[in-house]
Amino acid sequence: MALLSRLERFNARHPWSHNDFYGRWVARQVAGARHVLDVGCGTGNLIDLLRSRAVSVTGLEPDPATARVAAARFAGDEGVVIEQAGFEQRDRDRRWDAITLVAVLHHLPLAETLRELHESLSPGGRLVVIGCYREASPGDFLVSTAAVAANPLMGLVKHPARARSLPVQMTAPTAPPRETVAEIRAQAAAALPGARIRRRLFWRYSLVYDRP
Repeated sequence: MALLSRLERFNARHPWSHNDFYGRWVARQVAGARHVLDVGCGTGNLIDLLRSRAVSVTGLEPDPATARVAAARFAGDEGVVIEQAGFEQRDRDRRWDAITLVAVLHHLPLAETLRELHESLSPGGRLVVIGCYREASPGDFLVSTAAVAANPLMGLVKHPARARSLPVQMTAPTAPPRETVAEIRAQAAAALPGARIRRRLFWRYSLVYDRP
């Protein structure tokens, strides 16, 4: 327990975003998509990567303060629209070539949201999710042990100086994940047949689905 406590204090002094770690990977998965929807866009770090690959990017962010930061960041960029809204408030008549969600899906009702994500994709469109899951299996805890060991090393590389506060992109509201990887796989098999799901490092999983 003392070791874990020391690790927590060290990680707090050298914070870095586990979500941003996967940003470039997500952007590569949707390369070639013309119109992209980023659900729960935060301050816009992923949009910044998507912008050079797409004609337009729409970011939905329900948290008012975070949405204001993103809107100011892309003010004047006609290819980016930031809406202070959740996924349930999207334009339901519009379809997207690609939809991305990073650390967002666990905030939403899983089965219903997966079905609606499918319907929000254009035929041939791609859904890319980096999500959070509830640890339950031996495999989960094995990957978590590796992440605990790697996390402080990444913190030193990405944020070598001691931080006085969290970076702004890490201040959006959070919530603990409810579903296990097994539960996510089962729901995805029903709503998104053929979706590819992998457990990832740093307490994340990836889901990639191509709508026929």
